[in-house]
Amino acid sequence: MTEEEEILRVRGRVKWFDPVKGFGFVLADEGGPDILLHANVLRNFGQSSIADRAGVLLDIQTTSRGRQAVQVHAIEPPDDMEQSGLADLEEIDPELIRAAPLLPARVKWFDKGKGFGFANTFGSAEDVFLHVEVLRRSGLADVQPGEALAIRVIDGKRGRMATEVCGWEAALHSRE
Repeated sequence: MTEEEEILRVRGRVKWFDPVKGFGFVLADEGGPDILLHANVLRNFGQSSIADRAGVLLDIQTTSRGRQAVQVHAIEPPDDMEQSGLADLEEIDPELIRAAPLLPARVKWFDKGKGFGFANTFGSAEDVFLHVEVLRRSGLADVQPGEALAIRVIDGKRGRMATEVCGWEAALHSRE
């Protein structure tokens, strides 16, 4: 294995990621040049987007074109986030929120500009409200119609709402 092919595991923070462009960059905690994060690598982890400043654990490789992520192992929400401002969540016992099981779901629609959308859990036609701040707290920046997710759902004052969102593959890995 040449030095160019060596794979290193690093922790870092997302500098920015643009799902339309299909890539973004990560800053390693130990410093060094930016790390390219391609959308395909992120999709292999089960997500189509990632929030700016989200923490990541990556395998990277140095190539003639610079440092590139080759695999995502973990994503953590940005640590500089303020409270969500979602009154519905602030009034609910945190233990009840944590106790809600991760359910398989599919995004019905989501409008990042409006800051919300809806998903359906498998086996139920009832809509589940998805708020952009819940996505951000979960380390996501956006979701696409038809995207498979795992979500924690509670019954809020205005109906069912997601309290946590993650890629379906990430949820599967968390149970292993």
